Amino acid sequence: MPTRSHAPNPEVRFATSMGDFVVELYPDKAPRTVENFLRYVHEKHYDGTVFHRVIDNFMVQGGGYDTRLNEKPTHPPIAHEGRQAYTGGLRNTTGTLAMARTSDPNSAAAQFFINVKDNAFLDPVLIPPGDPVPRFEYQGRVYTNVPRASLMHAPQLYGYTVFGRVIGGMNVINRIKAVPTGAAGPFRSDVPLKPVVIHSAVQIK
Repeated sequence: MPTRSHAPNPEVRFATSMGDFVVELYPDKAPRTVENFLRYVHEKHYDGTVFHRVIDNFMVQGGGYDTRLNEKPTHPPIAHEGRQAYTGGLRNTTGTLAMARTSDPNSAAAQFFINVKDNAFLDPVLIPPGDPVPRFEYQGRVYTNVPRASLMHAPQLYGYTVFGRVIGGMNVINRIKAVPTGAAGPFRSDVPLKPVVIHSAVQIK
Protein backbone atom coordinates (compact mmCIF):
# COMPACT_ATOMS: atom_id res chain seq x y z
CA MET A 1 0.00 0.00 0.00
CA PRO A 2 1.40 3.42 -0.93
CA THR A 3 2.75 5.63 1.82
CA ARG A 4 1.54 9.17 2.27
CA SER A 5 3.57 11.89 0.59
CA HIS A 6 4.53 15.18 2.26
CA ALA A 7 1.79 16.97 0.31
CA PRO A 8 -1.56 15.87 1.72
CA ASN A 9 -3.67 13.75 -0.60
CA PRO A 10 -7.32 14.74 -1.10
CA GLU A 11 -9.77 13.13 1.30
CA VAL A 12 -13.53 12.74 0.95
CA ARG A 13 -16.00 11.94 3.72
CA PHE A 14 -19.09 9.94 2.78
CA ALA A 15 -22.07 10.19 5.11
CA THR A 16 -24.36 7.20 4.54
CA SER A 17 -27.46 5.71 6.10
CA MET A 18 -25.20 3.12 7.74
CA GLY A 19 -22.49 5.47 9.00
CA ASP A 20 -19.60 7.58 7.72
CA PHE A 21 -16.38 6.58 6.00
CA VAL A 22 -13.43 8.56 4.63
CA VAL A 23 -11.41 7.85 1.50
CA GLU A 24 -7.94 9.12 0.58
CA LEU A 25 -7.25 9.72 -3.12
CA TYR A 26 -3.98 9.42 -5.05
CA PRO A 27 -3.74 12.07 -7.79
CA ASP A 28 -0.06 11.27 -8.33
CA LYS A 29 -0.99 7.72 -9.39
CA ALA A 30 -4.27 8.32 -11.29
CA PRO A 31 -4.59 12.08 -11.92
CA ARG A 32 -7.48 12.13 -14.41
CA THR A 33 -9.45 9.60 -12.40
CA VAL A 34 -9.10 11.58 -9.17
CA GLU A 35 -9.95 14.84 -10.94
CA ASN A 36 -13.07 13.22 -12.41
CA PHE A 37 -14.14 11.77 -9.06
CA LEU A 38 -13.70 15.10 -7.24
CA ARG A 39 -15.70 16.84 -9.94
CA TYR A 40 -18.67 14.65 -9.10
CA VAL A 41 -18.08 15.23 -5.38
CA HIS A 42 -18.04 19.01 -5.80
CA GLU A 43 -21.15 18.90 -8.01
CA LYS A 44 -22.98 16.90 -5.28
CA HIS A 45 -23.61 14.11 -7.76
CA TYR A 46 -23.22 11.42 -5.13
CA ASP A 47 -25.63 13.00 -2.65
CA GLY A 48 -28.80 10.93 -2.61
CA THR A 49 -27.34 7.98 -4.53
CA VAL A 50 -27.24 4.42 -3.25
CA PHE A 51 -24.97 1.43 -3.13
CA HIS A 52 -26.87 -0.53 -5.76
CA ARG A 53 -24.56 -3.55 -6.07
CA VAL A 54 -23.36 -5.26 -2.92
CA ILE A 55 -21.59 -8.61 -2.98
CA ASP A 56 -20.14 -9.93 0.26
CA ASN A 57 -16.60 -11.27 -0.15
CA PHE A 58 -16.16 -9.13 -3.30
CA MET A 59 -17.06 -5.42 -3.37
CA VAL A 60 -19.71 -2.72 -2.81
CA GLN A 61 -20.57 -0.45 -5.73
CA GLY A 62 -22.40 2.87 -5.86
CA GLY A 63 -22.51 6.39 -7.17
CA GLY A 64 -24.76 5.94 -10.18
CA TYR A 65 -28.37 5.47 -9.09
CA ASP A 66 -30.82 7.40 -6.93
CA THR A 67 -33.01 5.84 -4.25
CA ARG A 68 -35.59 4.83 -6.88
CA LEU A 69 -32.82 3.13 -8.86
CA ASN A 70 -33.00 5.64 -11.66
CA GLU A 71 -29.59 6.17 -13.25
CA LYS A 72 -28.22 9.67 -12.86
CA PRO A 73 -26.79 11.54 -15.86
CA THR A 74 -23.01 11.83 -16.02
CA HIS A 75 -20.27 13.65 -17.82
CA PRO A 76 -18.51 11.85 -20.70
CA PRO A 77 -16.43 8.86 -19.58
CA ILE A 78 -12.73 9.15 -18.86
CA ALA A 79 -9.68 7.40 -20.25
CA HIS A 80 -8.51 4.32 -18.39
CA GLU A 81 -5.54 4.83 -16.03
CA GLY A 82 -5.34 1.36 -14.56
CA ARG A 83 -1.86 0.41 -15.74
CA GLN A 84 -0.42 3.73 -14.65
CA ALA A 85 -1.96 3.35 -11.20
CA TYR A 86 -0.84 -0.28 -10.99
CA THR A 87 2.73 0.69 -11.86
CA GLY A 88 2.48 3.31 -9.10
CA GLY A 89 1.72 0.59 -6.56
CA LEU A 90 -2.10 0.59 -6.41
CA ARG A 91 -3.84 -2.79 -6.36
CA ASN A 92 -7.43 -4.01 -5.96
CA THR A 93 -6.86 -4.96 -2.34
CA THR A 94 -9.21 -4.79 0.64
CA GLY A 95 -10.41 -1.24 1.27
CA THR A 96 -9.25 0.27 -2.01
CA LEU A 97 -11.45 2.47 -4.18
CA ALA A 98 -11.70 1.79 -7.92
CA MET A 99 -13.73 3.01 -10.87
CA ALA A 100 -16.60 0.87 -12.11
CA ARG A 101 -17.10 0.53 -15.85
CA THR A 102 -18.68 -1.57 -18.59
CA SER A 103 -16.76 -4.00 -20.79
CA ASP A 104 -15.31 -0.95 -22.53
CA PRO A 105 -12.17 -0.04 -20.55
CA ASN A 106 -12.67 3.66 -21.30
CA SER A 107 -16.26 3.85 -20.08
CA ALA A 108 -15.80 4.84 -16.42
CA ALA A 109 -17.89 7.88 -15.46
CA ALA A 110 -19.25 8.34 -11.91
CA GLN A 111 -19.71 4.86 -10.45
CA PHE A 112 -17.08 3.47 -8.10
CA PHE A 113 -16.59 0.39 -5.97
CA ILE A 114 -14.78 -0.47 -2.78
CA ASN A 115 -13.02 -3.82 -2.59
CA VAL A 116 -13.97 -5.80 0.51
CA LYS A 117 -11.34 -8.48 -0.14
CA ASP A 118 -8.15 -8.75 -2.17
CA ASN A 119 -9.32 -8.99 -5.79
CA ALA A 120 -6.11 -9.47 -7.76
CA PHE A 121 -8.06 -10.66 -10.81
CA LEU A 122 -9.34 -7.07 -11.20
CA ASP A 123 -5.82 -5.68 -11.52
CA PRO A 124 -4.49 -4.53 -14.90
CA VAL A 125 -2.14 -6.87 -16.73
CA LEU A 126 1.21 -5.32 -17.60
CA ILE A 127 2.51 -6.09 -21.08
CA PRO A 128 6.11 -7.36 -21.30
CA PRO A 129 8.54 -5.40 -23.48
CA GLY A 130 9.08 -6.12 -27.13
CA ASP A 131 7.16 -5.97 -30.40
CA PRO A 132 6.20 -8.61 -31.05
CA VAL A 133 6.10 -9.68 -27.42
CA PRO A 134 8.23 -12.84 -27.33
CA ARG A 135 6.29 -14.58 -24.57
CA PHE A 136 3.05 -13.69 -22.80
CA GLU A 137 1.22 -15.80 -20.22
CA TYR A 138 -2.41 -15.22 -19.32
CA GLN A 139 -4.81 -17.42 -17.38
CA GLY A 140 -2.53 -20.43 -17.65
CA ARG A 141 -1.95 -20.15 -21.38
CA VAL A 142 1.31 -19.10 -23.04
CA TYR A 143 1.35 -16.98 -26.19
CA THR A 144 4.47 -16.33 -28.26
CA ASN A 145 5.42 -13.55 -30.67
CA VAL A 146 2.22 -11.57 -30.14
CA PRO A 147 1.94 -8.11 -31.77
CA ARG A 148 2.25 -5.60 -28.94
CA ALA A 149 -0.75 -3.54 -30.04
CA SER A 150 -3.06 -6.54 -29.83
CA LEU A 151 -2.15 -6.99 -26.17
CA MET A 152 -2.17 -3.31 -25.26
CA HIS A 153 -5.71 -2.93 -26.59
CA ALA A 154 -7.18 -6.24 -25.44
CA PRO A 155 -10.17 -5.27 -23.22
CA GLN A 156 -9.73 -8.21 -20.85
CA LEU A 157 -6.22 -7.04 -19.92
CA TYR A 158 -7.08 -3.51 -18.78
CA GLY A 159 -8.39 -4.34 -15.33
CA TYR A 160 -9.90 -1.67 -13.08
CA THR A 161 -8.35 1.63 -12.05
CA VAL A 162 -7.62 1.94 -8.33
CA PHE A 163 -7.37 5.58 -7.26
CA GLY A 164 -7.91 5.67 -3.49
CA ARG A 165 -8.55 3.73 -0.33
CA VAL A 166 -10.69 3.83 2.78
CA ILE A 167 -8.69 5.35 5.65
CA GLY A 168 -11.53 5.65 8.16
CA GLY A 169 -14.81 3.83 8.68
CA MET A 170 -13.97 0.49 7.10
CA ASN A 171 -16.31 -0.97 9.72
CA VAL A 172 -19.12 0.84 7.88
CA ILE A 173 -18.10 -0.76 4.58
CA ASN A 174 -18.08 -4.15 6.32
CA ARG A 175 -21.62 -3.53 7.55
CA ILE A 176 -22.72 -2.55 4.05
CA LYS A 177 -21.21 -5.67 2.46
CA ALA A 178 -23.26 -7.87 4.80
CA VAL A 179 -26.73 -6.44 4.12
CA PRO A 180 -29.41 -8.71 2.62
CA THR A 181 -29.73 -8.27 -1.15
CA GLY A 182 -32.03 -9.30 -3.96
CA ALA A 183 -33.62 -8.11 -7.18
CA ALA A 184 -34.85 -4.51 -7.54
CA GLY A 185 -35.31 -1.95 -10.28
CA PRO A 186 -33.36 -2.94 -13.40
CA PHE A 187 -31.17 -5.42 -11.49
CA ARG A 188 -31.76 -9.14 -11.10
CA SER A 189 -29.69 -9.47 -7.93
CA ASP A 190 -27.27 -7.89 -5.44
CA VAL A 191 -29.38 -4.81 -4.60
CA PRO A 192 -29.70 -4.08 -0.86
CA LEU A 193 -33.28 -4.83 0.18
CA LYS A 194 -33.13 -1.77 2.42
CA PRO A 195 -31.46 1.08 0.48
CA VAL A 196 -27.98 2.06 1.60
CA VAL A 197 -28.05 5.78 0.86
CA ILE A 198 -25.15 8.18 0.42
CA HIS A 199 -26.47 11.32 2.08
CA SER A 200 -23.42 13.39 1.18
CA ALA A 201 -19.85 13.22 -0.14
CA VAL A 202 -17.69 16.16 0.87
CA GLN A 203 -13.99 16.85 0.29
CA ILE A 204 -12.43 17.48 3.70
CA LYS A 205 -8.78 17.88 2.62
